[in-house]
Amino acid sequence: MDDQAVSDNNEAKAITLGHPSYVWRFGQDRRLALIREYAPLEGRRILDVGCGLGTYVKKLRAFSPEVYGVDIDPDKVAQAQAELEHIYLAPAERLPFPDEHFDIVLLHEVIEHVSDDQQAVREAFRVIKEGGRLVIFAPNRLYPFETHGIYWRGQYRFGNIPLVNYLPDRWRNQLCPHVRTYTSKSLRSLFTGLDHRTIVHTQIYPGYDNIAHRHPGIARWIRRLSYSWENTGLRSFGLSHLLVVEKVTAGR
Repeated sequence: MDDQAVSDNNEAKAITLGHPSYVWRFGQDRRLALIREYAPLEGRRILDVGCGLGTYVKKLRAFSPEVYGVDIDPDKVAQAQAELEHIYLAPAERLPFPDEHFDIVLLHEVIEHVSDDQQAVREAFRVIKEGGRLVIFAPNRLYPFETHGIYWRGQYRFGNIPLVNYLPDRWRNQLCPHVRTYTSKSLRSLFTGLDHRTIVHTQIYPGYDNIAHRHPGIARWIRRLSYSWENTGLRSFGLSHLLVVEKVTAGR
């Protein structure tokens, strides 16, 4: 495969599978703190579904030696396996683990990219122990920008595109066939028929790390303002859903 073909293949994978976190910055620290707030990590067996290069796996191992990762991209898996244990090549819809194997399962900005999001959630739920917790971050349909780019006149356009997610489904899906986004209702509907209780369901604003790199003072001001919105009705317009559910016994 020549260099151009390799480049095209990498670009296609990035569009379809998303851009996982390669550099750990403020936004990731904040999300890790939120995970810890709603899902106890110390000494637990943890699975990161869609782990990419293993960025979250590395950080989670500060709390437990038993942290596993799976991803569908063989190149990313090979790179992660070079320095991390317990990394596997597998789709989210077919996890290579027995029932009730993990205490915590993380789906961080993953379900919007999988082939079957409901099956991915059911697989994650299958491998969680009773009393274990599933942590999901997923794109919010009410956020004013589509952060995954769009297809326009047959060409992919990278960037944060305003108001795309406010279009009717049939128009949005033409522009964004490569990625889903969720209302609160559509995200919760993925758990239909599963015995669970909701620990938290809210929306969060971005880390603004790119702004902070160029203009730290402006980023601090934006963070203070938008993070204050998370305690008001304006949280509904945050970048991502944070949904944490606990697996319970049927009928409870």
